[in-house]
Amino acid sequence: MQPKDTTNTTTPKRIAITGATGLIGTALSEAFAADGHIIHRVSRSQPTKDTDIFWQPMGNEIDADALEGVDVVIHLAGENLFGRWSDKKKTAIMESRRQGTTLLAKSLAALKNPPEVFVSTSAVGFYGNTHAQIVDEDSPAGDTFLAEVCREWEAASEPAREAGIRTVNPRLGVVLTNKGGALKMMLTPFKFGLGGRISDGSQYMSWITLDDVVRALQYIVATPELNGPVNVTSPEPVSNKEFTKVLGGVLNRPTPFPLPGPLIKLGAGQMGEEMLLHGQRSVPTALEEAGFSFAYPQLEAALRHALD
Repeated sequence: MQPKDTTNTTTPKRIAITGATGLIGTALSEAFAADGHIIHRVSRSQPTKDTDIFWQPMGNEIDADALEGVDVVIHLAGENLFGRWSDKKKTAIMESRRQGTTLLAKSLAALKNPPEVFVSTSAVGFYGNTHAQIVDEDSPAGDTFLAEVCREWEAASEPAREAGIRTVNPRLGVVLTNKGGALKMMLTPFKFGLGGRISDGSQYMSWITLDDVVRALQYIVATPELNGPVNVTSPEPVSNKEFTKVLGGVLNRPTPFPLPGPLIKLGAGQMGEEMLLHGQRSVPTALEEAGFSFAYPQLEAALRHALD
């Protein structure tokens, strides 16, 4: 049977979301629900509502029957990246994404009434450490651990694409919100005037506000020409040095204390090196060519909004 058509956004849709209680998932669920859509939380917890769908990705379990007739599936779930990367942690980071995505993609491909679109997130870590080089969706993968994770993560969605389901892999950047994530962790030292650049500050940060992430994901669902990788980042990435300067200005605080690179490597190991000392200067070519307009394309306005 042919997948459903979700281009008519005025008709209520059934939208299944993994990671629906996370930072992005909560905001996205609220936005879709406000537009009249029906949200199905795909969760490892036992269902408490008729709309909930059970899965246990690491056990290869999912209530596939409950996915029949769902219009849209959005996959956000995955092991948290923060924390020292022991071998066990790295395995959890990789397998939670690879196994979860494979289970979803194969389950959707086998449905009698598959969804029209499968949105399976990834990250700009796909590009590795790009230094000052600008990268977009046509750029090659990097050679870091996070790049390997992203390659495997995206490849795991292929069974859905091969079954004729439009499959999109949004590559997310650093999400700016005071509700959690990287910005919230930065706020305490910066508010006390103890903030500063990380190492020499030359590494680029591909950032985006939470509001624009939600808007971009909604746009992806409603835009049939968007397929494959899509960078979900602001069109104006900045260096860590510039980010530090702007954040200090918005908070009206000095930023005199740089965090030395060797100290980060000593304290946080590979996680610190790849997530804090590496960077990506990615631009959202696919989104902009498809007509998407960012509400907060510039960093200062974005930070003021995120901290409001």
